[in-house]
Amino acid sequence: MTSRIDKTIARQREKIASGAYYEAHQQLRVIAARYIKQANYDAAAELLAGGATALLRAGSQQGASASGGDLAIMLLMEVYAKAGWEISGRNDDAESRSRKKRLIELLHEFPPAEPTRRRFIQEMIGWSGRCGPLERGDPDLHHAAGTVYAEDHDAYDAEKHLILGTSESAETLAKLEYEWYTNDEPHTAAIYASRAVFPYLLTGNLRSANKALLIFTTRLASADPSPSSQEVSSANTDVRVFPALPLLNFISMLLLTIQRGSADLFKQLTAHYASQIKDVGIWDEALAHIGEMYFDIKIPKQGNPLLDMMGSMLFGGQGGAGGRTSQGRGQSRQVGALPSNPELD
Repeated sequence: MTSRIDKTIARQREKIASGAYYEAHQQLRVIAARYIKQANYDAAAELLAGGATALLRAGSQQGASASGGDLAIMLLMEVYAKAGWEISGRNDDAESRSRKKRLIELLHEFPPAEPTRRRFIQEMIGWSGRCGPLERGDPDLHHAAGTVYAEDHDAYDAEKHLILGTSESAETLAKLEYEWYTNDEPHTAAIYASRAVFPYLLTGNLRSANKALLIFTTRLASADPSPSSQEVSSANTDVRVFPALPLLNFISMLLLTIQRGSADLFKQLTAHYASQIKDVGIWDEALAHIGEMYFDIKIPKQGNPLLDMMGSMLFGGQGGAGGRTSQGRGQSRQVGALPSNPELD
């Protein structure tokens, strides 16, 4: 069977090389549909993945990449979903790793401007959430999606996936936020650092929050020119302090406070930096949730349930950890052109 599939893919690659993209696309769909009807899902998957790769590599001429994207989506919706393939979550599950690897490799074949890539990512994450142990989706697939968006300097979409990714995602996200920051004023460093740190805290990932801040501040300290800083050491930890960036110091202290689990210290810390936090204007909601998650400081209930419901319906998909600023609306998602006062969503 494998030999037959290899020959089929080879014939279609010849058609693709000659520019017969539509013909190859249609024949691959027909043959794959035949395998799916026979419940031969492994054969269908191999055929669709091979055909999609060849078409995506052919580029956008005459819709080749769009045809490749269509086959990639068919792979997910008609094979992975119908076959009931699952992600077990066990590190030693070779089949699960192989299926994820196929999707990740296919994702990297998409040209950045190919519109079907976004749909492929949505279907990929959706499948992993339905058929895996985590409803929010598989971390490896989130990391892969976040990485390709980061490579395209698409900060907003990269953030959404990297926050739910793997232990490697924190470094990718911190580097992205730092690159974003370099297009803004020096005093805004804490805003960009918070875009990595706060979401990790809000998903209960303290380790990645610490890692992201360390990478961000290390890059900041090594910049040319760099803001003055100094290392403050104690018996238990080392902290880099930036005298001219009090809110960046606040984030460092916040992570230490969470590790100590002291609600009183958290209240003292937020009170000490209250005026600077107020000036930012977008951290209040995030800090309220952090206070409730880590220190059991209850968030006051809203007085109007109907308004709460309407707000959730109208804005639930828009807000993030710290709300939305007016400067962020209508702006490009490209890192080099993002607003000077970024929102924390």
